[in-house]
Amino acid sequence: MAKEKGRKLIAQNKKARHDYHILDTYEAGLVLTGTEVKSLRQGRASLVDGFVQLDAHEAWLHNVHVPEYSQGTWTNHSARRKRKLLLHRVEIDKLESKSQETGHTIVPLALYFKDGRAKVEIALAKGKKEYDKRQTLREKQDRREADRAVAAARRRERA
Repeated sequence: MAKEKGRKLIAQNKKARHDYHILDTYEAGLVLTGTEVKSLRQGRASLVDGFVQLDAHEAWLHNVHVPEYSQGTWTNHSARRKRKLLLHRVEIDKLESKSQETGHTIVPLALYFKDGRAKVEIALAKGKKEYDKRQTLREKQDRREADRAVAAARRRERA
């Protein structure tokens, strides 16, 4: 069997980028059971309500939904169990100190396979206010309109 290479995206948390200012990102490994890996290989997972909690110098991923494996038996996992994250001690200490500040939280951004191993991209984030969210949407819309105008001008030049 050939070894997998590259990055295969399973799930992405677009809502996190909308709701939070992303300050710093980290890549962490996951401790999973066999049926969880098989379910992820089918490309089924949801990060929407997920968050990371640090306790006793360990990082735990909560509320990430990995559905039960359809061909699983009594060994199947529970869909929303907490999963241990594999990070270096220095990274955990850094996250622990920064997440103590008010308004800071740790959220998962993406779940993917990297060279055959399940990884999760987590971010230290600060919550956005409602007006920040509106401002971000407005900037995105303005950028899109500007790109459309440039594309239309280029089409007119060619014609």
